[in-house]
Amino acid sequence: MLGFDDERWQSLLGGYRARFDPRLALSNLESSHKTEEAWRDLWEGLHHQGDVGTASYAAVPHLVRIHRQRRGTDYWNTYALVAVIELARGRGQNPGVPPWLKSEYFQAIQELAEVGCVEVLRAKSPEEIRSILCVLAIAKGARTHARFLLEYSDEELAALETQAQDHG
Repeated sequence: MLGFDDERWQSLLGGYRARFDPRLALSNLESSHKTEEAWRDLWEGLHHQGDVGTASYAAVPHLVRIHRQRRGTDYWNTYALVAVIELARGRGQNPGVPPWLKSEYFQAIQELAEVGCVEVLRAKSPEEIRSILCVLAIAKGARTHARFLLEYSDEELAALETQAQDHG
């Protein structure tokens, strides 16, 4: 995991293909300080219209670490943001995960899925449930299912089902 004192943070790119250093937002999230602002900064800086960068990948192990420490608050954000980042990997002009980060990045996704196995039973809203199920699907290699969970609401999926039944 890239330590907060590592100078590489200053040169990593975020979702706008510009330098983005998420350390302040991650620190605020970890200390439960200005969490709403921290989540907004992370969502805006790590992902933009399908684009992610190396800062996005470097933030994932920290998001999972912080999530494990702070269970029960804003937890759906972690699942949704990690899913968005991972599903953007390899699409369009998005870079791959740097070799120096691969092990920690993919391990973090697996750890989040393990935590999600328990938290999905406590989730209440459809958004919470879908974001957790999305990470579980990613962890098990079901990326197409994960994409449907992430990109379609319950109403949109029901409409697709109805449409399929009408044509079947």
